[in-house]
Amino acid sequence: METTRVSSTSFDGTPHAPAAARRFVRQVLGEWSLSHLAEDAVLLTSELVTNAVVHAGTGVELTCRLDAEAVPPKLEIEVDDQQPGRTVLDVPPPAEEMATSGRGLALAGMLADAWGVTYTRSAKRVWVRMELADAQEPCPPSIPAPREPVDALRVAVLVADAGGRVISWNADAEALLGWTARQAAGRPLEDLVDWDGHGPDSPALSDALALGRWRGESRMRHRDGRLVPVYVSHLRTGGRPEHRRAIWMVVGGDHGFVLASPPSPARREAGRRIKDLLDRDRPLAELLDTIARIVQLSSAGDAAYVLLRADSGNRFGVAAGAGEAAGLVGVVAAGVFAPDRRAPAVVDDLLAADVELAQRLRARSLACAPLVVAGEVIGHLAVTAAEPGRFDQDLAASLRHIADQVAGTVQRERLAEQDRAHRGRLSFLAEAGELLAGVHDEELLAALAAQLVVPKIATWAAVYLTDLAGMTRLAHVWHREERHNAELRTSLPALPRTPLSEVTWPVGRGNVLSFPLLTQGRAHGALVIGRSEPTLPLELAELLADLCRLIALNLHTAMLYTRQATTSKALQRNLLPVRMAPMPGLESAVVYEPAEEGAHVGGDFYDLFTVADHWCFALGDVCGSGPEAAAVTGLARHAVRLLAKENYTVADILDRLNRTLLEEDEEGRFLSLLCGELTPLPRGGARCTIASAGHVPPLLLHTDGEVEQVASPQLLLGVEHGVRFFVESFELAPEEVLLCVTDGVTERRDGKRLLDDDDGLSRLLSGCTGLSAHAVAERVRQAVHSFAGAPSRDDVALLVLRATPALP
Repeated sequence: METTRVSSTSFDGTPHAPAAARRFVRQVLGEWSLSHLAEDAVLLTSELVTNAVVHAGTGVELTCRLDAEAVPPKLEIEVDDQQPGRTVLDVPPPAEEMATSGRGLALAGMLADAWGVTYTRSAKRVWVRMELADAQEPCPPSIPAPREPVDALRVAVLVADAGGRVISWNADAEALLGWTARQAAGRPLEDLVDWDGHGPDSPALSDALALGRWRGESRMRHRDGRLVPVYVSHLRTGGRPEHRRAIWMVVGGDHGFVLASPPSPARREAGRRIKDLLDRDRPLAELLDTIARIVQLSSAGDAAYVLLRADSGNRFGVAAGAGEAAGLVGVVAAGVFAPDRRAPAVVDDLLAADVELAQRLRARSLACAPLVVAGEVIGHLAVTAAEPGRFDQDLAASLRHIADQVAGTVQRERLAEQDRAHRGRLSFLAEAGELLAGVHDEELLAALAAQLVVPKIATWAAVYLTDLAGMTRLAHVWHREERHNAELRTSLPALPRTPLSEVTWPVGRGNVLSFPLLTQGRAHGALVIGRSEPTLPLELAELLADLCRLIALNLHTAMLYTRQATTSKALQRNLLPVRMAPMPGLESAVVYEPAEEGAHVGGDFYDLFTVADHWCFALGDVCGSGPEAAAVTGLARHAVRLLAKENYTVADILDRLNRTLLEEDEEGRFLSLLCGELTPLPRGGARCTIASAGHVPPLLLHTDGEVEQVASPQLLLGVEHGVRFFVESFELAPEEVLLCVTDGVTERRDGKRLLDDDDGLSRLLSGCTGLSAHAVAERVRQAVHSFAGAPSRDDVALLVLRATPALP
């Protein structure tokens, strides 16, 4: 090893400077037999030159200096720019808050043994130092004795075009493989090479031909059909894609040492420091972010991504990003990220290769390398740039080097994180499902949905709802800082005029993402979130997709409930009297409370109407409650009203209604009914004719506080054919009160105790002397509610009639 070696070059301050610097350093270290340092050195050089170009904006001078006499020997790389006044961060920022300025020094701190900054009046120099493993000049490696004599050495040279077909074949190739130049010309290399013998982890031959340079063992087909072990040195020329050539130098397998690189005793594991950095215990998200930053810094790309295989299918999702990485979110289609692609790739112009991916990435150039573990592609490292032609095969090789070092660590941490995330995901969705279950109000669902994701997943959220007519509106917004809610609502479109998938959201600081609320093929709106992070990890994207399906399902249920409730209300309104008939000389009051939540009509019903010169009233109770009971309620109420207006007597009304119920053949659907007529008297009060078909007997409150039953119980309606009903009459004097109730009042339960035990209702009514009809009704209602802590499980209906004195 020479005492000191120095090699320098300079570049214009353009975006192409980092790529040229990488090539220069790789070439110099190869000439100095220090290729084992190339990956880390290229990584550092790329970022230092990028910083100089971006932040100084001047030309750059790059110097490589090897000091072999130092103990240990050291390699220094210096980058000079022409802006000495630029401030350089003294301490690298923390990994989780790595700023856009000074990130190269953070990378220097991770990979180099030392680094520093030197200022002159005309320039600023940033340098890094890498120590060599051994202080002594490595002895020339011994060359193994060939099993075949050197005199038999044949160096076959063949050239293939961009399509992989042979266009040149020398005499040594004919001697080694038996094919003449005429026979070989035009043949695809895949016909001459046993490439499948390299195993499932090897890249496809077409991918290998696209790489810039490689060496390795293979087997080629002799003209006589046998497979010849060979050693191949591959070189791909530059230029336009259609003009590129693959040049192969091929020797027999026993002479492979002629083309192979000699092993170096001073060689350290390439990228050891990157691997050591990533082997530290850290959360998966932080690990992936660090990898993305290293890829972006080392490549001088605009953005870098770590893509991991989705849990289902062969697609890959964004797990982390760095740089201007807001362009790619969620899962990407195969294409360049195919699950069987095991070789790095460079795409000079994405618009020509994959327009959709170019639009999603907002980029023209792309380079990527697969993450391979145990023969399986678990993901990809990718770097992008806005301009076409930014990346070369050397960068692809560097990406492959980084991918090989980190793949195992990523897979191990991801499996552990997947287990934790799966448990957390199930817990989150279970809590969300419990919170949303049973909520039938769309506005409340929208509010709950927004607050489920803020601040755990997003900085802010907005929920858009689409109604049955297809109209979409902004229903709810929620910001992590509530004082920004009004401002957020103003900034978002209240009534989008385009489909939600096509809306251009106001980005501001951060990233805005929209997730559709879909269920059973119908769109119910969208959940729009804003995040400060540039990318959305795949696990979060899948969690949000599941959450949106849950929200959409509950919205669908709420919409069906609302539609059904609206229909039911319209129908139920016809089952109750539109208004109570005014009765001269009488006061009336009604309390009606169905047991079923949200219902307007249950199994109990009432009616009060005029017929000629008198009034009719009815109070009934259908067996059961809910819509089924309401159907019988409608039948009974309308039948009573129709028969009374046809001048049927009370007894005849009960008889006809009994026959009607039996003809309906509704098994077990019987009815108790209290039906009566009120005829006003000249001196005040009224004559009451009444009959009770299995109903709770009515109570008459006299002015002295005495209470008596005024109707005898008879058989229920709908139970037996041929039953004849009878009526009873009494006089309702002025100031007297007639109380008619259903069993929801008398059988109000508190444990084993009933409200009407020991004539409880009679005692309650006796204390209502002198009260108006409305006051009596309210006192009974309150008594029913306060009798037990739990709400009533039965419909409650009561009718109060009070006679007033005759007008003078």
